[in-house]
Amino acid sequence: PKNNLSRAKKGRNLQESCRYVSKAAPKTQVEFDYDGPSMKTSVPGTRSQVTHKQHVYSQNVGAINFFCNYDESRGNYLVDVDGNRMLDIYTQISSIPIGYNHPALLKLMSNPNNLSTLVNRPALGILPPENFPNKLTESLLSVAPSGMGRVQTMACGSCSNENAYKAMFIWYRNKERDVPGCPELSILSFMGAFHGRTMGCLATTHSKAIHKLDVPSFDWPIAPFPKLQYPLEEFSRENAQEEARCLEEVEDLIVKWRQKGKPVAGIVIEPIQAEGGDNHASPDFFRSLRNIACKHGCAFHVDEVQTGGGNTGKFWAHEHWGMDDPADIVSFSKKLLTGGYYHKDELQADKPYRIFNTWMGDPSKNLLLAEVLNVIRKENLLEEVTRSGKALINGLYELQAQYPGILSRARGQGTFCAIDICDDATRSSILLKARDKGVLLGGCGDRSIRFRPALVFKDYHVHIFLNIFNEVLAQHK
Repeated sequence: PKNNLSRAKKGRNLQESCRYVSKAAPKTQVEFDYDGPSMKTSVPGTRSQVTHKQHVYSQNVGAINFFCNYDESRGNYLVDVDGNRMLDIYTQISSIPIGYNHPALLKLMSNPNNLSTLVNRPALGILPPENFPNKLTESLLSVAPSGMGRVQTMACGSCSNENAYKAMFIWYRNKERDVPGCPELSILSFMGAFHGRTMGCLATTHSKAIHKLDVPSFDWPIAPFPKLQYPLEEFSRENAQEEARCLEEVEDLIVKWRQKGKPVAGIVIEPIQAEGGDNHASPDFFRSLRNIACKHGCAFHVDEVQTGGGNTGKFWAHEHWGMDDPADIVSFSKKLLTGGYYHKDELQADKPYRIFNTWMGDPSKNLLLAEVLNVIRKENLLEEVTRSGKALINGLYELQAQYPGILSRARGQGTFCAIDICDDATRSSILLKARDKGVLLGGCGDRSIRFRPALVFKDYHVHIFLNIFNEVLAQHK
């Protein structure tokens, strides 16, 4: 595309010290995409700032970056109210599956046969529509993880995990066949984890201190998550020792909490710790952890709220572990458009109303998800993710070699990638300067930048990003 070629030409004219120039990839046009970023103002612009001042009287607006024009946003590009068009590699905190305003989804929403699903939001736990079982089969059950034929829908990631914890507690108590009551049970989680902001979830969230400030928490065990050294191939022995240390600590904690009278009913873990800094572990680590859970009679809960939906190159990140029996519960949200959790038969609550709320999800989101899954299959988007992911991580490796004082620890799976910045202040500056040049990114952990594009992110989008990122890094060199 014209913008892409001009961007590459601009890259060739960068100062001598900026050695990295990304080539323009051949383009397979995304029919509803723009050609590239287009910036009219700095971000936030005047209209965003005015709207921000209006909004301050009704809500806490401290986290708002800018206001958006979603009508004009397309594909991989988010447009703000000042007309700035940005290549979005953060995608609403990793929750946009196939880009903004995908034609297939717009067509679906314009179908008059779907009006009832859009207009009426039923209390699914007591009065579901007649077609709800079929719609679940078409959408969520068609991508069920290995060994799981049941799914419980919810509205968001936090309530998905919160109710999954309840399901594990109920399952654990039913095994004991003890007297009714409120037992002293626990969930084992990991340092650096993020599982949500509701009370039970927050007890297992350990990514940033501000999340937990002033809020009471349960006395539940917290295990260390492996801190891998990069590049992985140069530290295989050290990383194996680190993972073994963490696994040993997991077993010690399970024994310790049982002795305290607060036995571990379940273990919860993310395949990649996202909010906590894009922290990875090997498939062997997760397989061993699964075995520990089985050995000690704990349910094993894999939180795929951010990693599920295809951005690691497989629909579920835990598929990279190569296990037939990877988990007892798998929670989801974000790219699945609705929340909920899959579970084995034995994790089904024993009585109605024990796992319950008013809406229990939203049928309109299942309708959208079924079409999203059609697009993923039709366009082979998981293969695209693998291809784009290789271009992205290789580009990050090159930039890391060029700017060793700024960048380190490039890592990722598919397009679910991250890189560390030398310090938090530099990271903040890079994020803002990239935004003003037309690339929207997000941070995670203490000093990482995370990349969370939609599944329609192609090679040529990668190269647009890499050239702009190089320009920003050159200013910090």
